[in-house]
Amino acid sequence: EDGILKKEGDGKAPAGVFNLSSVFGFKPSDSTDMKMPYLHVTDALECVDDGSSIYYNRIVSNDTIAQPDWNSSEKMLAVGETYAIGVTVDHNPEQIAGRGSCIFLHIWGGVDDPTIGCTSVETKDMQRIAVWLDPDAKPVLVQLAEPDYQQLKEKWQLPAITVED
Repeated sequence: EDGILKKEGDGKAPAGVFNLSSVFGFKPSDSTDMKMPYLHVTDALECVDDGSSIYYNRIVSNDTIAQPDWNSSEKMLAVGETYAIGVTVDHNPEQIAGRGSCIFLHIWGGVDDPTIGCTSVETKDMQRIAVWLDPDAKPVLVQLAEPDYQQLKEKWQLPAITVED
């Protein structure tokens, strides 16, 4: 709370503890084995990143909104394979304009395709995470700079950091 705050467009992932609320992906809802609420990514699904919109930092289906009030959004299907499966990170749930929007865990696009604020992992890992998540366990993402992690490791009973090649 008293550290550097995420800003819209800063290209950085937010630090903190965030609820994970849903899984999204290209597969139709009836063909998944997810425990979490699931959003089927279609042409209509958008994540609104326009801070002047009442839908800021929300995933919406544009075919259910009579008069969209945004000028900018992430058309989730158009993002491509990195959104074939992902998890919604509840960053900025208060929808404070400019504090960042549309933060996800999603598939890593490779060294030449950095995220602009999300966290990405290999496809096989994203698939395992998405199936493993259980809403009854109230899953969270703990994402910290290493000095903060080291300071909070014991207090929060965080696991050891492991780096795989």
